[in-house]
Parts: sequence; structure tokens; C-alpha cells
Amino acid sequence: MSSNQLFRFKTITEYHRAAGLPNPAHPLISVVRMDDIKMPIVEGPFSLIFDFYSISMKRVTHVKFKYGQQSSDFDEGVLFFMAPGQVFGIEKIEEGAVHRPHGWMILIHPDFLWNTPLAKTIKQYEYFDYSVYEALYLSNKEETMLTAITDNIEQEYHANIDKFSQSVIIAQLELMLTYAERFYQRQFITRKIASHEILTRLEDLISAYFKSDALAKQGLPTVAIIAETLNVSPGYLSGLLKTLTGQTTQQHLHHKLIELAKEKLSTTNLTVSEIAYELGFEHLQSFSKLFKAKTNFSPLEFRQAFN
Repeated sequence: MSSNQLFRFKTITEYHRAAGLPNPAHPLISVVRMDDIKMPIVEGPFSLIFDFYSISMKRVTHVKFKYGQQSSDFDEGVLFFMAPGQVFGIEKIEEGAVHRPHGWMILIHPDFLWNTPLAKTIKQYEYFDYSVYEALYLSNKEETMLTAITDNIEQEYHANIDKFSQSVIIAQLELMLTYAERFYQRQFITRKIASHEILTRLEDLISAYFKSDALAKQGLPTVAIIAETLNVSPGYLSGLLKTLTGQTTQQHLHHKLIELAKEKLSTTNLTVSEIAYELGFEHLQSFSKLFKAKTNFSPLEFRQAFN
């Protein structure tokens, strides 16, 4: 392999062959042990794209991995998730470093999920849209738990395949995804400095935006724009806010907007139409509908009750 290239793998078998591994025991699902990979080392940046799901627990020193626009050191054991078509790359390898990763990967072709509930519900796990920068940092106990589930999956497809095999593996995958969701909620709370630093930057961003004329001219910023400004993924930002405040990013924005509307209704002589315009609404009806939904009062009723 040469550097600065993009390598795409449409099937799990293709990846196995490129990684110097035997053909997978099952063509649609495979557990790969990082220590067994014999893929030639590229001394420079390159990227991989899988046309299948992957769940990876990696630990490797002196390497920066990159996913999307974010990069991260993987000196600790971390778990991250990739949906089909996402890009994972090696950004930097320190000179003279030992950079073979340790850990495991579960590779799941979408066809394996066909006609199972997980085919739909897997798309509801927002962390498949997180970046490597937002990986799940595991405690030793959590890593042991998830590795045990991985071992069960590997043992099951290596055993004699019968009509129960797929159901057993799907159940193990669902258990792992549920644990991952729990561990992410724990991480939002325990990694307080990082979490609250994002919240502080969010509040500063919203405050500056509301004080400018951008609100009147452009309306509320989208969740995608806010997340990009904060250098996090939209799903991660909403998950973090949901855990710490009970609101998604969109709900948080609406809450801030309604608080500003209340302030204008109670402290200024602006008409409701003028307030709606200053808050970025093209139509008075849209503003009134949102205000009523959030407060149980129309804007006029709120003003009258306040006075």
C-alpha cells in the first residue's frame, strides 16, 4: 500500500483478505482481533471506508486516528461505532513508534440484520454518527463486559449454524448497544470538564447570536451549524444536552428563544408582530404557535397576565 490513499471495502471478506486474515467463518459477521491483522503498515495518512457496520475497541499508542474532521489519541481503551460509508483514517504516526493496535472489531454487514428488529433500531443509536473524537472511554470493568459479549458472538458463529444462531447473535449485539448507550450517559456525567466546557461554549454562542442581528435576519441557527461551530457532531451534542439538561439541542434553542420572547413581551412596548420579526419569524402565526406550545399562553395573554 502507498500513503495518501482511500481504501474501500464492500464486503467483510474483502477486508479480511486485505488485512491478511483468513476468510471469515461467516460472510456477514466477523470478530477481528487487532493483534491478528497483517495489513502492511502505511507510514503516512490513509483512510478506510467500510460498506458495513463496525464496532471497534482499540488501544494503540503514538498514533492519531481521524474520523470526519476530528482526530484523537487512542492511548486508552476506547469504543467507537461506524455506520456503512463513514470514513476512518490514520492521520499521523510518530516516527519509530510501535503502532499496531490492540483490541477487537465486530464487523456486521447490513444483510445480516435483514428481517430483524435491529435492522431498524440500529439507526436509532445516535453514537453511530459520533466522531472518533467523541469515542466512548471505557473503564476496565466496562471493557471486560463488552469483550465478553464479543467473545460470545464469535463463539456462536463458529459453532454449528442453526436456526437459532442469528437470533442469539442479534441478542448479543442488542445487549452491547444498550450497554454502550448506558456507558455514554455515564461519560457525559463523569467527564464533567469536557462536557461542561461544551455547554459553556454553547451558551456563549447562543448569547452572541441572539445579541447580533443574525436572529432577525436568519432565524434560529440549525443544530448542524451549531455542532459544526462547536466541533462536535449533532448527535453527540444533543445526547450530551439530553443527559445534562433533559433537552435536545433543538429544544434548548427553543427554550432560549421563548425566554427572550418573554423578556421582550414584559419589558418593551414592541408589538407582538415586531417581537416575532426580531426573533426571526417570517409569520406571526408561527411565533404565536410556538409560544403557546411552550407556555400555554398566547403572546398577548402572557403580556396581559404579566401586566
